[in-house]
Amino acid sequence: MREKDFDIKNPRKKFQKTERVPPEGYECANDFFEDMYMDEDMIWMGQNTNHLHDDTIADAMIEAIKEKNYCKYPAPEGFSELKQLILDDLGLKDLEVLLTSGATESLYLVMQALLEPEDNVILSDPGYFIIGDFANRFADEARYVPIYYEENDYKLTPELLRQNMDENTRMVILIDPLNPLGSGYNEDELKEFAEIAKENDLYLLHDVTYKDFAQVHFNMEDYAPGQTLTIYSFSKIFGMAGLRIGGVISSKPIIDSIKNAVVNDLGVNIISQYGAIAGLKSKPQWFDSMRETCFENQRLIKEMIDPIEGVFLPVYPSQANMMVIDLSGAGIDPKVMSNYLVDKKLFTREGEYTSEEFGDRYLRISFSIPTEEIKIFCEEFPKAVEALRTK
Repeated sequence: MREKDFDIKNPRKKFQKTERVPPEGYECANDFFEDMYMDEDMIWMGQNTNHLHDDTIADAMIEAIKEKNYCKYPAPEGFSELKQLILDDLGLKDLEVLLTSGATESLYLVMQALLEPEDNVILSDPGYFIIGDFANRFADEARYVPIYYEENDYKLTPELLRQNMDENTRMVILIDPLNPLGSGYNEDELKEFAEIAKENDLYLLHDVTYKDFAQVHFNMEDYAPGQTLTIYSFSKIFGMAGLRIGGVISSKPIIDSIKNAVVNDLGVNIISQYGAIAGLKSKPQWFDSMRETCFENQRLIKEMIDPIEGVFLPVYPSQANMMVIDLSGAGIDPKVMSNYLVDKKLFTREGEYTSEEFGDRYLRISFSIPTEEIKIFCEEFPKAVEALRTK
């Protein structure tokens, strides 16, 4: 049969998803990311990944591979040792841990299991759009609250929550610290969110992916037990982004409900679990020095940015391993800046990936990389501003 005799199916796209617009010269975003990944000379500041680890975690996984542990299916709900280590790391007790293939899977499962078609969800813009995409699949609306303002410290506040919620609000998303801005929450703010949740029977999703980079961090679970879902990731502080392991922590009734939505009944990658266990056990050995490197790296960036006219850091110090650089005063399109820096072997991200309303103002950079590479960025960025600045 000739090719023209075939009918090619063209199904309706069932779900809406935030579009990833590829840079000029690429047909799709995947091709761009693959090029970035394959370029061994590229300085990696575009995905908030951590490149500061020694071989401790890798060695544990290599040993597990040598022993061919991957030939067996893991326990379907994960190693008990790993789940206890996660609770110990958070300082939490008497809760359930559901391991997933990265924190992203946890976010999806939470939305699928707990949201109803009449619900709405509150989250921030800027923020992590993947969460909103998932919420829109299972709820009536993901309500993005604009937060890119100094008067609310570049974060969702209890007052903003009250202004934007209604009787159908079911869940509040707190990314703490916030990707992409690096803003974090203090204890009083979390307590006030907890009171709102109790008064209105809300779920509080507390995504603590970047907690270990913060100067101080608090658990929402301590203030709203039974209503909090804590999202945990190994991608950032443990440097395991490519290994796809994370989890969600909550009360047993909530976790039991989420388990009913699980697709991956055969368990989380067994090699990743060995790496995660090694990471948690070795954490006291590297944690302080890694944080100090990140604090020093962002100090160097701040020192470089301050003298540049029309450019500033909205949030400093960042409580995460990333920050944004506002370029609007210099008249520079962040996408143009990002493309320019790629040519200098510096991979960064334009703001549109994390904000529809404010993405044309800022460039997002991560700094959990060797200080020598940060110094290269600090040399190249001022030159880039002068080359691209609107005359």
